[in-house]
Amino acid sequence: MLQIETKTFEELTTIELYEILQLRSEVFVVEQDCIYQDIDGKDEKALHILGKKEGKIVAYTRCFAPNIYFEEAAIGRVVVKETQRKFGYGHEILKASVDEIEQRYKTSTIKLSAQQYLTHFYEAHDFKQIGEGYLEDGIPHIAMLRKPVVN
Repeated sequence: MLQIETKTFEELTTIELYEILQLRSEVFVVEQDCIYQDIDGKDEKALHILGKKEGKIVAYTRCFAPNIYFEEAAIGRVVVKETQRKFGYGHEILKASVDEIEQRYKTSTIKLSAQQYLTHFYEAHDFKQIGEGYLEDGIPHIAMLRKPVVN
């Protein structure tokens, strides 16, 4: 089981920040062979959802209140260490991120930019594809939106 922690940028320790940047670089730059500017000036505005195993960050997302990244609340930089993907930590960290946005920002409408090969993963969490696909840093992406269920 993953230990989930939520922190603002100011609450992150230097070790946690280092582990986050290391994990993001390991997956998004090295594993996916994609040269892009990961440190984009948005981390300071984000809520950081840390998934720890034995004290080390192995899963992570960053979340935004509405009108910071998109008009809607947003989730980005969804990442799980390659050696830890078989345990379902991606589902755990995404669910924790959705729950945190709903509690903290009082909204269930959440947008994200998904790598297209992961659309089924996000659809399992009630995200729906919107619009046409596009290239982001040379990787096919699609916008996805999660709206509240109306009874």
